[in-house]
Parts: sequence; C-alpha cells; structure tokens
Amino acid sequence: MAGHSKFKNIMHRKGAQDKKRSSMFSKLSREITVAAKMGLPDPDMNPRLRLAINAAKAQSMPKDNIQRAIDKALGGDMENYEEIRYEGYGPGGVAIIVEALTDNRNRTATNVRTAFSKNGGNLGASGAVSHGFDRMGLITYPASAGDADAIFEAALEAGADDVVSNEDEHEIWTAMDALHEVAKALEAKLGPAEGAKLAWKPQTTVEVDEANAATLLKLVDTLEDDDDVQTVWGNYEVSDAVMEKLG
Repeated sequence: MAGHSKFKNIMHRKGAQDKKRSSMFSKLSREITVAAKMGLPDPDMNPRLRLAINAAKAQSMPKDNIQRAIDKALGGDMENYEEIRYEGYGPGGVAIIVEALTDNRNRTATNVRTAFSKNGGNLGASGAVSHGFDRMGLITYPASAGDADAIFEAALEAGADDVVSNEDEHEIWTAMDALHEVAKALEAKLGPAEGAKLAWKPQTTVEVDEANAATLLKLVDTLEDDDDVQTVWGNYEVSDAVMEKLG
C-alpha cells in the first residue's frame, strides 16, 4: 500500500478539520452532552462520557466548555438529540456512511440529501452500504506517541485487533465491545488518546481516480461542515499523488 493514504483518507484529511475548530468544539460538546444524559455524569462511571471528554481534551477544548456541556445534560433544558445514520454513494461508486446527532431530523435529512445530490452522489436506504463495513472500535494516537513497533506491542497487550500506523498517527482497531476496555488499558500506558469511538471499517476499499477525487472530497467536506454531522466514513482510497495534484 506504499504511496496510499489509506486510513488517513477514510476519516478524511486532518488539515480540513483543523480549520473548523469552532464547529469541531460544537460537535464535541454535543457528544459530551448526549453521553452525560444517557448515563451518569461521572466519566469514571460512564465510559462513553470518558471517551468524549478525552477526545475534547485532545483537541485542546477548554475545561469550561467541557463542564458546560456536562451541565447542559444535567439541567434538563437541552434539546433532545437523536443519533441517526445515513448511507449513500459518492462519486466513483464510493460507499459513504454519515453519523449525525440531531434535534431536527427533517433538517438534517434535507441537508445530507442535498450534499449528496450536489456533489455527484446519492443517498441510499438504511443498510444500503453498511454491510460492506465492520462495526469496530477505533482509538487514535498521534505519531509522537511512539514508534509503530512500540504502539503495536502496547495495543496487542491491551487487547486490540489491529494497528495501522502512518506518518501522522496510529490507528488502533478493536472489537466493538472491547473499545472502552482497550482505551482504558492504553491510556495507562500511553496517556489519553486523541480520539476513541465506534467506527465503520471498510472490508474492501475503492481507489478513487483524479477525475472523481475532487468531487468526492468536496462531498465529504460539505457533510463534515454540517453542524449535525458527527462523523463521515467511507471506503475510498486517494493516493498521495492524486492528493498532491488536487493541492
């Protein structure tokens, strides 16, 4: 797979996310609020909340913002967010899964459908593409956390299934029900993770050519820009050569 940014591109380019800091804080806050409302407001007793807080800290979200998001759940005046998954196809037949947390199902559905139709894709029915993905846990650490061998050893010892390391980060894949346990074991060895969440890992990937890559990445950008969208997953691969040409 030399020369290909396989999993880096599956979760999309990090640089694009860095430009959207306020939007990112908003999404992290929403996840914290929902996690705190669904379980206990104590991160030691609520694994989902713990992961959400760790992810927020990894993105340098201020403590006050984190506390406000927890307080919002306790206050009872929060919007009722529901988790919705959309599935569809992007340019070049790429399969895309969109995960949203929304307080207005109609608004989100309209925005997601519009994003697909305006960027060479189409929204499918529920289950249209998810059969081509495995539901797993994904824990990410920056490259600075250690070299690939050290991370692999730590991950294996913690009970992970697989590790994919590139120049930017280490992606540690776990069984879905082992995510919290593995994340906790790794935190003791490597410190808090940059991110830990349930993920959609493609069983096979599609190489996207230059003709389709620009439109595909615009589709992913448009979806990620939507406040209701938490994560966008895809089974696409864009080679470094194509990424450089798109510049």
